Amino acid sequence: MFARLTMIASGATPGMRKARFPTDEAPEASAFDRAGAIASSLRRADRVWTSPALAARRTAEALGLEATVEPLLAEQDFARWAGKSFEEVQAEDPEGMAAWFADPGAASHGGESLVAMARRAAALMERLAGEGGHTIALTHAVPIRAAIVHVLGAPLSSVWKIDIEPLSLTEFRSDGRRWVLHSSGVIAGG
Repeated sequence: MFARLTMIASGATPGMRKARFPTDEAPEASAFDRAGAIASSLRRADRVWTSPALAARRTAEALGLEATVEPLLAEQDFARWAGKSFEEVQAEDPEGMAAWFADPGAASHGGESLVAMARRAAALMERLAGEGGHTIALTHAVPIRAAIVHVLGAPLSSVWKIDIEPLSLTEFRSDGRRWVLHSSGVIAGG
């Protein structure tokens, strides 16, 4: 059964622009303008899913897509680090930050480990391979990175070496047995 997955990174948020760990906030106004400009370039989908986060839901709306919330697409839960900059966390919890980068199973912030996030991405892709058709998924950088690493069979630590721009598209295809990365980092409307 053939499947296609188009993952779209949600529009940039004010926190993202300040390099803060994500919180549940709406995208910047410019993200709505860009999203509206690219809506007509999206291919028809059999289903459209969105992360529960406001940024992803509002991006779907700006694209004119009626989306169903899919919890597997949620951003990684950063718990007590949410809303803080990398510099703030480094100053407050240097050991926790070091452990988080060194060990994908660490959840120094009290939230979700990268291993747990990767399991969600793998579960999503396994589910879609069985359903077939084209799915558009509005989500965030970490889930997209985790999906790329999963498909490539790369070490989980590789997620930190992948840059996902807001409103970029990453496409995967499956023949029902395996997924392939078709394209990544395509800036929609860019």
